[in-house]
Amino acid sequence: MRITALVIRILRQIIRDKRTMGLLIFAPILVLTMLYLVFNGSDYTPKMGFVHVPVSIVDHIDTSDAIITEYQTEKEAKEDLSNQKIDGYVIFNNQSPALFLEGSDPTVNESVIKWVQTALEPLQGKENHVRLKMDFLHGSAEMGPFDYFGPVLLGFFVFFFVFLIAGVSFLRERTTGTLERLLSTPLRKWEIVIGYVLGFGIFTMIQATIIAAYAIYVLDMLMKGAFGYVLLITLLLSLTALTLGILLSSFANNELQMIQFIPIVVVPQFFFSGLFNVETISEWLKWIGPITPLYYAADALRDIMIRGYGWENIYKNVLVLLGFSLLFMIVNILALKKYRKI
Repeated sequence: MRITALVIRILRQIIRDKRTMGLLIFAPILVLTMLYLVFNGSDYTPKMGFVHVPVSIVDHIDTSDAIITEYQTEKEAKEDLSNQKIDGYVIFNNQSPALFLEGSDPTVNESVIKWVQTALEPLQGKENHVRLKMDFLHGSAEMGPFDYFGPVLLGFFVFFFVFLIAGVSFLRERTTGTLERLLSTPLRKWEIVIGYVLGFGIFTMIQATIIAAYAIYVLDMLMKGAFGYVLLITLLLSLTALTLGILLSSFANNELQMIQFIPIVVVPQFFFSGLFNVETISEWLKWIGPITPLYYAADALRDIMIRGYGWENIYKNVLVLLGFSLLFMIVNILALKKYRKI
């Protein structure tokens, strides 16, 4: 009877906790649905450019499985390649084909090379053995998956651990009564929020710096740009994760409820951060990526680390990350009203 009473008490406790019920039932369904939509998306369609490709050759090439753009000059093709409007372009010099790849994504490179080789197969009989010369705007043929996925993973781990630590730490400030005592002082709400952000922010920035330095200088992650820009992005991402973690902890009553936000807040960002090619994901699901901070941080980190870009290419992502942080800080100030009006 005593065991039965204990079992009934635990079941009632779980049933009454709606967030725990959601974590047990709906969170796995949500994650599995996202995995299904990500992995069962459409095949990637290469975006190709043709420069100086004779009409007689084009007539023998099957272009149905690619998006083709024809260019009058190689300069125009290189400009679009640099802006990632195309994945590569083919140019014929003296009837010898050459392929120029954007090169920053190994999976896209593989799709492009496979398509070009298949498209040129009908020419084998006429040109004997058509030898394809390849060149890369970014990266190289030796570029591995870790070099491409590394910037995204770097951003993800910085975001995840800062979010979790900040949320749990601020939750303890509430549950131990520290926040309540602060609210009884003459401090204004915005002063409390700024104080917490700066206090937690110092340690999260140190953490982000160590993680970034370790990944680049110890694990030898591909690094074409300036480390200072990498540090800037990771620090801004840490600030975003910090302010979001503090915000969501305001709606949690214990550590378990804080962890329950992970499948809703962190996991979707993992899928839409660029770790998987967004163009192959279901159309109605793509909108999630642009409303998440990690989407912009990962894009900026890849521009810096793989493509070697500078401020003129990453400033928009920097402004968006700053915007997220300011938004979360403002909402944090408003959220303090639920505890006590000052």
